[in-house]
Amino acid sequence: MITRRTLLQSGSAALALVSAGRALAQEPAGEPIFLGVSGPLTGPNAQYGAQWKQGFDLALDQINGSGGIKGRPLRYIFEDTQSDPKQTVAVAQKFVADKRIVAELGDFSSPASMAASPIYQRAGLLQFGLTNSHPDFTKTGDFIWSNSVSQAEEQPLNAAFAVKRLGFKRIAILHLNTDWGRTSKDHFAAAAKELGAEIVATEGYLPEEKDFRSTLVRVRDANPNGLFLESYYADAALIARQARQTGLTVPIAAASSIYSPKFVELGGDAAEGVFTSSRFFPEDPRPEVQAFVSAFKAKYGKEPDAFNSYAYDTMILFGQVLRETPNLERKTIRDTLAKVRDVPSVVYGKATFDTQTRRVRGARSAELVVKGGRFTLWDGKATN
Repeated sequence: MITRRTLLQSGSAALALVSAGRALAQEPAGEPIFLGVSGPLTGPNAQYGAQWKQGFDLALDQINGSGGIKGRPLRYIFEDTQSDPKQTVAVAQKFVADKRIVAELGDFSSPASMAASPIYQRAGLLQFGLTNSHPDFTKTGDFIWSNSVSQAEEQPLNAAFAVKRLGFKRIAILHLNTDWGRTSKDHFAAAAKELGAEIVATEGYLPEEKDFRSTLVRVRDANPNGLFLESYYADAALIARQARQTGLTVPIAAASSIYSPKFVELGGDAAEGVFTSSRFFPEDPRPEVQAFVSAFKAKYGKEPDAFNSYAYDTMILFGQVLRETPNLERKTIRDTLAKVRDVPSVVYGKATFDTQTRRVRGARSAELVVKGGRFTLWDGKATN
Protein backbone atom coordinates (compact mmCIF):
# COMPACT_ATOMS: atom_id res chain seq x y z
CA MET A 1 0.00 0.00 0.00
CA ILE A 2 1.11 3.56 -0.74
CA THR A 3 1.34 5.83 2.32
CA ARG A 4 2.73 9.29 2.89
CA ARG A 5 6.04 7.75 3.89
CA THR A 6 6.35 5.57 0.80
CA LEU A 7 8.89 6.55 -1.83
CA LEU A 8 9.10 4.14 -4.75
CA GLN A 9 11.82 4.47 -7.34
CA SER A 10 11.30 3.76 -11.03
CA GLY A 11 13.98 5.57 -12.98
CA SER A 12 13.74 4.27 -16.54
CA ALA A 13 9.92 4.37 -16.73
CA ALA A 14 9.88 7.86 -15.25
CA LEU A 15 12.45 9.12 -17.73
CA ALA A 16 10.38 7.74 -20.60
CA LEU A 17 7.25 9.52 -19.41
CA VAL A 18 9.06 12.75 -18.56
CA SER A 19 10.70 12.95 -21.96
CA ALA A 20 7.33 12.25 -23.58
CA GLY A 21 5.90 15.29 -21.81
CA ARG A 22 8.46 17.77 -23.10
CA ALA A 23 7.95 20.16 -25.98
CA LEU A 24 6.29 18.24 -28.82
CA ALA A 25 7.36 18.27 -32.44
CA GLN A 26 4.94 18.65 -35.34
CA GLU A 27 2.80 15.57 -35.87
CA PRO A 28 3.72 13.16 -38.68
CA ALA A 29 1.85 13.61 -41.94
CA GLY A 30 1.47 9.95 -42.99
CA GLU A 31 -1.73 7.92 -43.26
CA PRO A 32 -3.28 7.61 -39.77
CA ILE A 33 -3.42 4.34 -37.85
CA PHE A 34 -6.79 3.92 -36.15
CA LEU A 35 -7.87 2.29 -32.91
CA GLY A 36 -11.58 1.80 -32.28
CA VAL A 37 -12.97 2.91 -28.90
CA SER A 38 -16.30 1.64 -27.61
CA GLY A 39 -17.56 3.51 -24.55
CA PRO A 40 -20.04 5.92 -22.94
CA LEU A 41 -20.14 9.54 -24.05
CA THR A 42 -23.81 9.99 -23.11
CA GLY A 43 -26.04 8.35 -20.51
CA PRO A 44 -25.37 7.63 -16.83
CA ASN A 45 -21.71 6.69 -17.34
CA ALA A 46 -20.81 9.54 -19.69
CA GLN A 47 -18.29 11.01 -17.25
CA TYR A 48 -16.11 7.92 -17.63
CA GLY A 49 -15.98 8.31 -21.40
CA ALA A 50 -15.00 11.97 -21.01
CA GLN A 51 -12.23 10.96 -18.62
CA TRP A 52 -11.00 8.36 -21.10
CA LYS A 53 -10.80 10.95 -23.87
CA GLN A 54 -8.63 13.25 -21.77
CA GLY A 55 -6.18 10.43 -21.03
CA PHE A 56 -6.16 9.23 -24.64
CA ASP A 57 -5.61 12.71 -26.03
CA LEU A 58 -2.69 13.50 -23.72
CA ALA A 59 -1.01 10.24 -24.71
CA LEU A 60 -1.61 10.94 -28.41
CA ASP A 61 -0.08 14.40 -28.06
CA GLN A 62 3.06 12.70 -26.78
CA ILE A 63 3.08 9.77 -29.22
CA ASN A 64 2.38 11.84 -32.33
CA GLY A 65 4.52 14.73 -31.16
CA SER A 66 7.53 12.40 -30.94
CA GLY A 67 7.20 11.01 -34.47
CA GLY A 68 4.06 8.89 -34.28
CA ILE A 69 4.14 5.24 -35.32
CA LYS A 70 6.86 4.81 -37.96
CA GLY A 71 6.05 8.22 -39.38
CA ARG A 72 2.26 7.79 -39.16
CA PRO A 73 -0.06 9.51 -36.66
CA LEU A 74 -2.07 7.39 -34.24
CA ARG A 75 -5.79 8.21 -34.00
CA TYR A 76 -8.93 6.72 -32.47
CA ILE A 77 -12.57 6.51 -33.52
CA PHE A 78 -14.84 6.75 -30.45
CA GLU A 79 -18.31 5.21 -30.79
CA ASP A 80 -20.77 6.13 -28.03
CA THR A 81 -22.48 3.04 -26.61
CA GLN A 82 -23.75 4.41 -23.27
CA SER A 83 -22.09 1.20 -22.04
CA ASP A 84 -25.24 -0.65 -23.14
CA PRO A 85 -24.65 -4.29 -24.23
CA LYS A 86 -27.06 -3.94 -27.16
CA GLN A 87 -25.09 -1.00 -28.50
CA THR A 88 -21.67 -2.57 -27.92
CA VAL A 89 -22.67 -5.50 -30.12
CA ALA A 90 -23.62 -3.13 -32.96
CA VAL A 91 -20.36 -1.19 -32.55
CA ALA A 92 -18.35 -4.42 -32.56
CA GLN A 93 -19.90 -5.42 -35.87
CA LYS A 94 -19.05 -1.99 -37.27
CA PHE A 95 -15.45 -2.10 -36.04
CA VAL A 96 -14.63 -5.60 -37.28
CA ALA A 97 -15.90 -4.59 -40.74
CA ASP A 98 -13.78 -1.43 -40.81
CA LYS A 99 -10.37 -2.51 -42.07
CA ARG A 100 -8.79 0.72 -40.80
CA ILE A 101 -9.32 -0.42 -37.19
CA VAL A 102 -6.26 -2.36 -35.99
CA ALA A 103 -7.49 -2.97 -32.41
CA GLU A 104 -10.45 -2.06 -30.19
CA LEU A 105 -10.43 -0.47 -26.71
CA GLY A 106 -13.37 -0.83 -24.28
CA ASP A 107 -16.20 -0.90 -23.41
CA PHE A 108 -16.45 0.71 -19.96
CA SER A 109 -18.44 -1.91 -18.01
CA SER A 110 -17.56 -5.59 -18.12
CA PRO A 111 -21.12 -6.76 -19.03
CA ALA A 112 -21.22 -4.35 -21.98
CA SER A 113 -17.77 -5.42 -23.12
CA MET A 114 -18.41 -9.14 -22.67
CA ALA A 115 -21.57 -8.97 -24.80
CA ALA A 116 -19.37 -7.93 -27.74
CA SER A 117 -16.37 -10.19 -27.00
CA PRO A 118 -17.51 -13.17 -29.14
CA ILE A 119 -17.74 -10.87 -32.17
CA TYR A 120 -14.18 -9.61 -31.74
CA GLN A 121 -12.90 -13.11 -31.05
CA ARG A 122 -14.51 -14.62 -34.14
CA ALA A 123 -13.26 -11.79 -36.34
CA GLY A 124 -9.71 -11.90 -34.90
CA LEU A 125 -9.77 -8.24 -33.82
CA LEU A 126 -8.06 -7.53 -30.51
CA GLN A 127 -10.51 -6.33 -27.83
CA PHE A 128 -8.66 -4.56 -25.02
CA GLY A 129 -10.51 -3.77 -21.79
CA LEU A 130 -8.99 -0.88 -19.85
CA THR A 131 -11.66 -0.93 -17.12
CA ASN A 132 -12.93 -4.50 -17.41
CA SER A 133 -12.37 -6.09 -14.02
CA HIS A 134 -14.79 -9.02 -14.29
CA PRO A 135 -12.70 -12.20 -13.79
CA ASP A 136 -14.28 -13.81 -16.85
CA PHE A 137 -13.69 -10.92 -19.26
CA THR A 138 -10.52 -12.34 -20.84
CA LYS A 139 -11.83 -15.93 -20.91
CA THR A 140 -13.75 -15.58 -24.18
CA GLY A 141 -10.60 -16.18 -26.20
CA ASP A 142 -7.07 -15.24 -27.15
CA PHE A 143 -8.05 -11.91 -28.75
CA ILE A 144 -9.50 -10.59 -25.47
CA TRP A 145 -6.93 -8.78 -23.24
CA SER A 146 -6.98 -6.28 -20.38
CA ASN A 147 -4.75 -4.10 -18.24
CA SER A 148 -7.47 -3.83 -15.57
CA VAL A 149 -7.08 -5.65 -12.26
CA SER A 150 -9.76 -8.38 -12.08
CA GLN A 151 -12.32 -8.46 -9.29
CA ALA A 152 -10.92 -11.84 -8.25
CA GLU A 153 -7.75 -9.93 -7.33
CA GLU A 154 -9.16 -6.56 -6.26
CA GLN A 155 -12.01 -7.64 -3.98
CA PRO A 156 -9.83 -9.63 -1.54
CA LEU A 157 -7.68 -6.48 -1.25
CA ASN A 158 -10.83 -4.45 -0.57
CA ALA A 159 -11.90 -6.95 2.07
CA ALA A 160 -8.52 -6.80 3.77
CA PHE A 161 -8.70 -2.98 3.76
CA ALA A 162 -12.21 -3.01 5.25
CA VAL A 163 -11.72 -5.75 7.84
CA LYS A 164 -8.08 -5.52 8.88
CA ARG A 165 -7.40 -1.82 8.38
CA LEU A 166 -10.77 -0.12 8.92
CA GLY A 167 -12.09 -2.53 11.54
CA PHE A 168 -15.31 -3.60 9.77
CA LYS A 169 -16.53 -6.73 11.62
CA ARG A 170 -20.27 -6.67 10.88
CA ILE A 171 -20.54 -5.63 7.26
CA ALA A 172 -23.53 -4.63 5.13
CA ILE A 173 -22.97 -4.75 1.36
CA LEU A 174 -24.90 -2.77 -1.23
CA HIS A 175 -24.13 -3.76 -4.81
CA LEU A 176 -25.21 -3.03 -8.34
CA ASN A 177 -27.44 -5.90 -9.42
CA THR A 178 -25.42 -6.47 -12.57
CA ASP A 179 -22.99 -9.22 -13.46
CA TRP A 180 -20.11 -6.96 -12.38
CA GLY A 181 -21.80 -5.99 -9.12
CA ARG A 182 -22.81 -9.51 -8.16
CA THR A 183 -19.39 -10.93 -8.99
CA SER A 184 -17.66 -8.17 -7.04
CA LYS A 185 -19.96 -8.71 -4.06
CA ASP A 186 -19.36 -12.46 -4.06
CA HIS A 187 -15.57 -12.10 -4.09
CA PHE A 188 -15.65 -9.39 -1.41
CA ALA A 189 -18.00 -11.31 0.89
CA ALA A 190 -16.02 -14.55 0.60
CA ALA A 191 -12.75 -12.79 1.41
CA ALA A 192 -14.27 -10.80 4.30
CA LYS A 193 -15.65 -13.98 5.87
CA GLU A 194 -12.26 -15.66 5.60
CA LEU A 195 -10.84 -12.72 7.55
CA GLY A 196 -13.38 -13.26 10.33
CA ALA A 197 -16.02 -10.66 9.46
CA GLU A 198 -19.75 -11.33 9.42
CA ILE A 199 -21.93 -10.22 6.48
CA VAL A 200 -25.10 -9.01 8.21
CA ALA A 201 -26.94 -7.66 5.15
CA THR A 202 -26.61 -7.89 1.36
CA GLU A 203 -28.77 -5.72 -0.88
CA GLY A 204 -28.68 -5.45 -4.67
CA TYR A 205 -30.07 -2.53 -6.67
CA LEU A 206 -30.66 -1.77 -10.33
CA PRO A 207 -28.48 0.78 -12.16
CA GLU A 208 -31.42 3.14 -12.70
CA GLU A 209 -32.52 3.20 -9.03
CA LYS A 210 -32.50 6.57 -7.28
CA ASP A 211 -34.30 5.96 -3.97
CA PHE A 212 -32.38 3.70 -1.58
CA ARG A 213 -34.06 4.74 1.67
CA SER A 214 -36.13 1.59 2.31
CA THR A 215 -33.08 -0.55 1.54
CA LEU A 216 -30.94 1.52 3.88
CA VAL A 217 -33.51 1.20 6.68
CA ARG A 218 -33.19 -2.59 6.41
CA VAL A 219 -29.41 -2.24 6.42
CA ARG A 220 -29.53 0.04 9.48
CA ASP A 221 -31.72 -2.45 11.33
CA ALA A 222 -29.18 -5.24 10.68
CA ASN A 223 -26.83 -3.28 12.96
CA PRO A 224 -23.63 -3.31 10.85
CA ASN A 225 -20.49 -1.48 11.94
CA GLY A 226 -19.45 -0.82 8.35
CA LEU A 227 -21.11 -0.41 4.94
CA PHE A 228 -19.34 -1.50 1.75
CA LEU A 229 -20.49 -0.38 -1.71
CA GLU A 230 -19.93 -2.21 -4.99
CA SER A 231 -21.06 0.82 -6.94
CA TYR A 232 -20.19 3.46 -9.49
CA TYR A 233 -19.65 7.04 -8.38
CA ALA A 234 -23.16 8.37 -9.15
CA ASP A 235 -25.12 5.69 -7.28
CA ALA A 236 -22.54 5.60 -4.46
CA ALA A 237 -23.01 9.35 -3.93
CA LEU A 238 -26.80 8.93 -3.69
CA ILE A 239 -26.41 6.01 -1.28
CA ALA A 240 -24.05 7.99 0.95
CA ARG A 241 -26.47 10.92 1.07
CA GLN A 242 -29.51 8.77 1.82
CA ALA A 243 -27.63 6.61 4.36
CA ARG A 244 -27.06 9.65 6.53
CA GLN A 245 -30.69 10.75 6.06
CA THR A 246 -31.93 7.37 7.35
CA GLY A 247 -29.74 7.51 10.43
CA LEU A 248 -27.12 5.03 9.21
CA THR A 249 -23.97 6.59 10.60
CA VAL A 250 -21.46 3.74 10.28
CA PRO A 251 -18.29 4.23 8.20
CA ILE A 252 -18.68 3.67 4.44
CA ALA A 253 -16.07 2.13 2.14
CA ALA A 254 -16.40 1.34 -1.56
CA ALA A 255 -14.76 -0.27 -4.54
CA SER A 256 -12.26 1.75 -6.58
CA SER A 257 -14.97 2.44 -9.19
CA ILE A 258 -16.19 5.40 -7.07
CA TYR A 259 -12.82 7.17 -7.27
CA SER A 260 -13.77 10.25 -9.28
CA PRO A 261 -14.13 13.95 -8.43
CA LYS A 262 -17.77 13.50 -9.43
CA PHE A 263 -18.36 11.29 -6.38
CA VAL A 264 -17.29 14.10 -4.06
CA GLU A 265 -19.25 16.68 -6.06
CA LEU A 266 -22.47 14.62 -6.07
CA GLY A 267 -22.09 13.31 -2.53
CA GLY A 268 -21.46 16.69 -0.93
CA ASP A 269 -21.08 16.53 2.84
CA ALA A 270 -22.14 12.88 2.85
CA ALA A 271 -19.04 11.95 0.83
CA GLU A 272 -16.83 13.16 3.67
CA GLY A 273 -15.13 10.23 5.39
CA VAL A 274 -15.91 7.66 2.68
CA PHE A 275 -13.03 5.25 2.06
CA THR A 276 -11.83 3.63 -1.13
CA SER A 277 -8.62 2.41 -2.73
CA SER A 278 -7.21 3.22 -6.12
CA ARG A 279 -4.59 1.95 -8.52
CA PHE A 280 -3.74 5.60 -9.19
CA PHE A 281 -3.50 8.66 -6.95
CA PRO A 282 -1.97 11.97 -8.10
CA GLU A 283 -0.04 12.48 -4.84
CA ASP A 284 1.81 9.17 -5.26
CA PRO A 285 5.49 10.24 -5.23
CA ARG A 286 6.65 7.74 -7.87
CA PRO A 287 8.45 9.67 -10.64
CA GLU A 288 6.35 8.22 -13.47
CA VAL A 289 3.17 9.29 -11.67
CA GLN A 290 4.43 12.83 -11.07
CA ALA A 291 5.52 13.15 -14.71
CA PHE A 292 2.02 12.18 -15.85
CA VAL A 293 0.37 14.53 -13.34
CA SER A 294 2.51 17.46 -14.50
CA ALA A 295 1.74 16.83 -18.17
CA PHE A 296 -1.98 16.42 -17.46
CA LYS A 297 -2.12 19.66 -15.45
CA ALA A 298 -0.31 21.50 -18.23
CA LYS A 299 -2.90 20.36 -20.79
CA TYR A 300 -6.12 20.48 -18.78
CA GLY A 301 -5.42 22.76 -15.80
CA LYS A 302 -6.49 20.16 -13.23
CA GLU A 303 -5.28 16.97 -11.57
CA PRO A 304 -5.93 13.65 -13.30
CA ASP A 305 -7.93 10.86 -11.71
CA ALA A 306 -7.75 7.08 -12.02
CA PHE A 307 -9.81 6.83 -15.21
CA ASN A 308 -7.63 9.44 -16.91
CA SER A 309 -4.61 7.34 -15.95
CA TYR A 310 -6.13 4.07 -17.21
CA ALA A 311 -6.79 5.63 -20.61
CA TYR A 312 -3.38 7.29 -20.77
CA ASP A 313 -1.60 4.04 -19.85
CA THR A 314 -3.57 2.14 -22.47
CA MET A 315 -2.73 4.53 -25.30
CA ILE A 316 0.96 4.60 -24.30
CA LEU A 317 0.91 0.80 -24.31
CA PHE A 318 -0.56 0.62 -27.80
CA GLY A 319 1.93 3.16 -29.04
CA GLN A 320 4.66 0.78 -27.91
CA VAL A 321 2.94 -2.27 -29.39
CA LEU A 322 2.44 -0.57 -32.75
CA ARG A 323 6.07 0.57 -32.86
CA GLU A 324 7.25 -2.99 -32.23
CA THR A 325 4.84 -4.86 -34.48
CA PRO A 326 6.37 -5.89 -37.84
CA ASN A 327 3.09 -5.15 -39.66
CA LEU A 328 -0.42 -3.91 -38.96
CA GLU A 329 -2.20 -7.22 -39.43
CA ARG A 330 -4.68 -7.70 -36.60
CA LYS A 331 -3.27 -11.08 -35.54
CA THR A 332 0.30 -9.74 -35.58
CA ILE A 333 -0.72 -6.88 -33.27
CA ARG A 334 -2.24 -9.41 -30.85
CA ASP A 335 0.97 -11.45 -30.96
CA THR A 336 3.11 -8.36 -30.38
CA LEU A 337 1.02 -7.35 -27.35
CA ALA A 338 1.88 -10.71 -25.80
CA LYS A 339 5.60 -10.04 -26.26
CA VAL A 340 6.02 -6.44 -25.06
CA ARG A 341 7.91 -6.10 -21.79
CA ASP A 342 8.26 -3.36 -19.18
CA VAL A 343 6.19 -0.73 -21.00
CA PRO A 344 6.26 2.55 -18.98
CA SER A 345 3.03 2.70 -16.97
CA VAL A 346 1.52 5.12 -14.48
CA VAL A 347 -0.47 2.35 -12.77
CA TYR A 348 2.03 -0.51 -12.90
CA GLY A 349 5.39 1.23 -13.07
CA LYS A 350 6.28 -1.17 -15.87
CA ALA A 351 3.62 -3.21 -17.68
CA THR A 352 4.16 -6.82 -18.76
CA PHE A 353 1.38 -9.30 -19.52
CA ASP A 354 0.71 -12.75 -18.14
CA THR A 355 -0.06 -14.52 -21.42
CA GLN A 356 -2.22 -17.14 -19.69
CA THR A 357 -4.64 -14.68 -18.05
CA ARG A 358 -4.02 -11.98 -20.67
CA ARG A 359 -3.81 -9.38 -17.89
CA VAL A 360 -0.97 -7.18 -16.57
CA ARG A 361 0.81 -8.24 -13.41
CA GLY A 362 1.71 -6.12 -10.36
CA ALA A 363 -0.70 -3.22 -9.77
CA ARG A 364 -0.07 -0.94 -6.82
CA SER A 365 -2.74 0.42 -4.50
CA ALA A 366 -3.35 3.60 -2.49
CA GLU A 367 -5.71 3.76 0.52
CA LEU A 368 -7.90 6.88 0.26
CA VAL A 369 -10.49 8.78 2.26
CA VAL A 370 -12.55 11.85 1.37
CA LYS A 371 -11.35 14.64 3.65
CA GLY A 372 -11.95 18.36 3.31
CA GLY A 373 -13.96 17.82 0.11
CA ARG A 374 -11.29 15.83 -1.76
CA PHE A 375 -9.74 12.40 -1.89
CA THR A 376 -6.62 12.19 0.30
CA LEU A 377 -4.26 9.46 1.40
CA TRP A 378 -5.70 7.80 4.51
CA ASP A 379 -3.60 8.34 7.63
CA GLY A 380 -4.21 4.81 8.95
CA LYS A 381 -6.29 5.81 11.97
CA ALA A 382 -8.93 3.23 12.89
CA THR A 383 -12.62 4.10 12.42
CA ASN A 384 -14.16 1.77 15.02
